[in-house]
Amino acid sequence: MRLMIAGGGGFRVPLIYRALCLGPFADVVDELVLYDVDPSRLAAVEAVLRDMPVADGAPPAVVVSTDLGAALTGTDVVFAAIRPGGTAGRIIDERVPLDLGLLGQETTGAGGISYALRTIPRMLELARAMRLNSPDAWLINFTNPAGMVTEALVPVLGRKVIGICDSAGGLVKRAAAAAGHALPDGRLDGVGYYGLNHLGWLYRLAPEGRDLLPGLLADPAALASIEEGRLFGQHTLELLGCLPNEYLYCYYDTQQAIDGIRRQASTRGASIHDQQQALYTALAGPANAYASWEEARRSREEGYLAESRTKGEQRDEQDLAGGGYERVALSLMRALFPGSAASMTTQLILNVPNSPVAAVPWAPPAEVAVPGLPADAVVEVPCEVTSDGALPLPQDRPGGPFLTLMRHIKEVERLTITAVVEGDREAAVQAFAAHPLVGSEELGRRLLDGYEAGFPELAGLWRGR
Repeated sequence: MRLMIAGGGGFRVPLIYRALCLGPFADVVDELVLYDVDPSRLAAVEAVLRDMPVADGAPPAVVVSTDLGAALTGTDVVFAAIRPGGTAGRIIDERVPLDLGLLGQETTGAGGISYALRTIPRMLELARAMRLNSPDAWLINFTNPAGMVTEALVPVLGRKVIGICDSAGGLVKRAAAAAGHALPDGRLDGVGYYGLNHLGWLYRLAPEGRDLLPGLLADPAALASIEEGRLFGQHTLELLGCLPNEYLYCYYDTQQAIDGIRRQASTRGASIHDQQQALYTALAGPANAYASWEEARRSREEGYLAESRTKGEQRDEQDLAGGGYERVALSLMRALFPGSAASMTTQLILNVPNSPVAAVPWAPPAEVAVPGLPADAVVEVPCEVTSDGALPLPQDRPGGPFLTLMRHIKEVERLTITAVVEGDREAAVQAFAAHPLVGSEELGRRLLDGYEAGFPELAGLWRGR
């Protein structure tokens, strides 16, 4: 199998290579193609891969390329993890809303809309190039904001594009372990989870028929053992009756989230930018590339959502070890190909259109996976994956406040996609204005003005409207 990574000079690429050399994903890929527009970043990542200790065996051959057509030709699967504007762009994504007293976060709120306005055009270019150079290939999308980007690509690639994120799956695994049950890899039997990317709720945890979630929510010690329990607190979680994705902290305690960001010595984007500038410069040297990268990776994981840990809490060791995005992506890739080691249908939480829905024995036939959302809306839910693709599993209808928020954010996503696809600047203004973390047209216009100043290329999107 030939796997191409768009964004092959990215910081997390060595995690994918490491997973392809060790454990259950070894020997799945014969050739790994790293494509990037920045040859210096490609060279740095290539140095890390050369220096990485791997077990005896045959690691995949590595090819680097700055030619998109050549990189795609003959490719079976594309992983996409691109960041137009680089880490310097992330600083602007976060800083513009912070300067207006709003939440400054990479994927949530105004920063996520800005990121999408820059990213969707480049991802559409990639999707169209795939149609030309590798029409049968699957696109597994890591690029944030993952759900919105995936929805923008469905009209081009259909069900050949699937979005992934590790936060929902990580939540389920942590919750199951805290409740005294270890979920087997690739199985989500009895798990109820609905939402959009970075906006979802675990509402049922019944791997053997009995729902373990009420007991977990009533157990202060068990809740204190997981990130979400410490973040939201038992009182809030019992009122909700579920476990929210960690990013919902931005909605449930917005001012505290903003204050937490302001208390940091620098924004998350600025911290990562400084780290990566130093790291990629160091990786140009001849020695210790892997050790330098691993040290930086662990430091980055320790700082993930640090603004939400207001009492000095530390991330769990298992979360610091890596194995998130890349394991989801490789599990999905392996399940898509019948010659893989997967002996049964794989279940993963993925970002896919709300319909058609998998037929399952425990639920009546359903037209959509998440009742109350449009059939063509990309949602984040448990899915069954076979060689034919990923089909969402039917979920309960979300409670009123959950569904209202999901509908609200889905409208923001669709306005953002319209702004890009139709070149409609006013749609971009309305996307900012409609977001519940913004909430006014005046702020929406000021945000877009600020982002256009930071990213002059945005002006090229608008078609005289």
